[in-house]
Amino acid sequence: MKTFQELAAPVGRVLLALMFLLAGLNKISGYSGTQGFMESMGLPGALLPLVILLEVAGGILLMLGWHTRITAFLMAGFTILATLIFHSNLGDPTQMLFFMKNLSIAGGLLLVVSHGAGPYSIDNRQARRPTVAASHA
Repeated sequence: MKTFQELAAPVGRVLLALMFLLAGLNKISGYSGTQGFMESMGLPGALLPLVILLEVAGGILLMLGWHTRITAFLMAGFTILATLIFHSNLGDPTQMLFFMKNLSIAGGLLLVVSHGAGPYSIDNRQARRPTVAASHA
């Protein structure tokens, strides 16, 4: 049972991060279309590079479990904000589904903020490493 619990954190991080990483990479290949869509929703297209950076870098950091709590917190905030902007037509059943799905993803990210990266992560590896001051004591 302990092995299952230890594996749940890295598998969960990868599953959460995969959506962001792929979405960011797709925004690169469809840059002008994504920029036009953002502008049609009232957002400046100049924000697109920041969105891509957050999705790609955040996805990679989350997968690796490095600066996990901060990354998950920023990604949860981004997800909630994007949800409110792009999926606020709750009278449309499809948009309602996207709205609820994104809130669920944000909830999962907030659980990562609360519980940390887990045992198989760079954060955990760094936490176990003795500090220079402690090794000379």
